[in-house]
Amino acid sequence: MRIIAGTPSARCWACCSCPVAPECFPGVLAAAHLQELERRVEHTAPVHAGGLLFRQGDPFQYITVIRLGMVKTYAVDRDGREQTLGFHMPGDFIGLSAIDEQRYSCNAIALDTVTLCRLPFHEIAELATRMPALQAKLFRLMSRDIARATQLACNSMADERLAAFLIDMADRMAARGYASNRWQLTMSRMDIASYLRLAPETLSRLLRRFQAEGLVTVEGRDVEVRGRDRLQAMAAADPMRRSAPVGVQVRNQAA
Repeated sequence: MRIIAGTPSARCWACCSCPVAPECFPGVLAAAHLQELERRVEHTAPVHAGGLLFRQGDPFQYITVIRLGMVKTYAVDRDGREQTLGFHMPGDFIGLSAIDEQRYSCNAIALDTVTLCRLPFHEIAELATRMPALQAKLFRLMSRDIARATQLACNSMADERLAAFLIDMADRMAARGYASNRWQLTMSRMDIASYLRLAPETLSRLLRRFQAEGLVTVEGRDVEVRGRDRLQAMAAADPMRRSAPVGVQVRNQAA
């Protein structure tokens, strides 16, 4: 197993004992295949909050898995405007959108202390031709990214987007063994507003409304989901109602 300089080998656990193994490749590979994969894993030294993991335009070489911490991905347009693309947790893969053009289409920045596992893409691609389970996992990862991007791109209302974000965060926390109804945000409200394509003022107004309706409690960065069923229903609202006249769409907030 290759270790990036500066990372003590004593800190490098086997893939099978890694706490994010169920979300990663070990969750789908047989023991013999897992050993072959482990030989190709590189563990990075910790990256602290504000540190860049890769930059927009950098050459793509690795499939990267978050082992610890939270990561934000974002893109910057020609006018210098920043658009938040996602928030990524332990067990998440980042940078898959770079496979096509072989260059990263976004930046990735640590929101707190982050450690990563990296796997050389050309080696993983070769392994995938011999390991159907590995290939299927890669396809599912790419499909998941596409599904999240599609959901956000839908012509949903502002409150529906926020509800979907809260439900998604709750489900992802639960999948990692954390409480699904209470967590602490590592991202700023500006980042959340950017991700949801909302003005910061709109996000603040919606959070106040959600609190008044008993859906959530927000104190600083601490969030508690109190009305999951109602949030779930809001996030899954029928898109057909958006074809109604503007006057009927009484909950339409300006983004």
